[in-house]
Amino acid sequence: QRGNRMVNREDLIRRAADLVPVLRERAELTEELRQIPQATLDDFHSSGILRAAQPTRFGGYDIDYPVVLDIAAELGRGCGSTAWCYGIWAAHNWAVGMFPEKAQEEYWSDSVDVLSSTSLDPSRAEVTSIKGGYQLSGRWSFSSGCDASAWAILAGMGPGGLIWLLVHQSDYTIEDNWFVSGLKGTGSKDVLVHEVFVPEYRVVSVADLRRGQSPGRTIHKTLNFRIPLQTMFAYSLAAPIVGMAQGALEAFEELMGSRVAYTTGEKMIENPLVHIRLSEAEAEVNSARLIMADDGREVVAKAKIKETLSLMERARVRRNQAYVAKLSVRAVDRLFEASGGHALFDSSPMQRFHRDAHAASHHFGLAWEGAAEEYGRIRLGLEPKNPARL
Repeated sequence: QRGNRMVNREDLIRRAADLVPVLRERAELTEELRQIPQATLDDFHSSGILRAAQPTRFGGYDIDYPVVLDIAAELGRGCGSTAWCYGIWAAHNWAVGMFPEKAQEEYWSDSVDVLSSTSLDPSRAEVTSIKGGYQLSGRWSFSSGCDASAWAILAGMGPGGLIWLLVHQSDYTIEDNWFVSGLKGTGSKDVLVHEVFVPEYRVVSVADLRRGQSPGRTIHKTLNFRIPLQTMFAYSLAAPIVGMAQGALEAFEELMGSRVAYTTGEKMIENPLVHIRLSEAEAEVNSARLIMADDGREVVAKAKIKETLSLMERARVRRNQAYVAKLSVRAVDRLFEASGGHALFDSSPMQRFHRDAHAASHHFGLAWEGAAEEYGRIRLGLEPKNPARL
């Protein structure tokens, strides 16, 4: 089954925007369930938004990857947890397209709507080379969206360096330990594996992914599979935070429109401090969007002409990903601080956006200090401390 080439970027972004009102209504339920509701999954599949960057050979649309970021940002206006899982799932269906051909055929053999979670910290993985592949054991944390996923991409150290291993749900168990303050609905639980055989064709070198030289490059021959992994992968985490900030901005406007100051009776909509906070926050959200869009255009332009980004360019994009998250969280904080006591109630979307944005920004892929230091070092002619993260 092949993707429908008639579906374009604007179609998918519009479909995502149409889902925002119902995602707002389900936000509280999503937190209570501690995973994405089935109704939302059904909406995702029926709208086709999860197949945005998926290979056409396997039912996807293979639209230039930045569309995933635009969709995630739209969904974030409604529910942070939902947008986070969307970004994760859509990114993984792009990443699986970089694996060897046999792995892709196996992954999509049952449905074009299959999903995968990931956990990419190799510190508790035990990888042993055996005939035909690897034996895998270990524990992996923060596997967002794992309950709805039929597969998991897990990181480990192979003989030649860091590798990703594609593991079917029948070969792992999920430990329900996701009791957290923010992103409650992502179900980012632990995945446990014990002495499972992973065939070599379900393994890919992370170094190849980062250079844009994965097996998928020759299989699909489209620009999406020439993109270096890290230039877009962590943006799939930052984009939902941009959406959360936009959602907080909209919620703040609605809240201020109905509030009156207790002490003076002044309408908050006429308060100059409210105007200033709103203006600064909107400038931050808009700046984050522009940075993300500019990087997306550059990465796609390079991929179109089959050029690879330089080390400096990759370091700048990685810095920008963290900075986009930083700007978005700053905007949420600015608005939340001016929202008053009513924003503290569970029924208020402001407190949820505040918790979710901070939780999302804690992801190691968006850590500001490391990304900023690497860019600064390279800019000044020094070697990067950790080139494998670029």
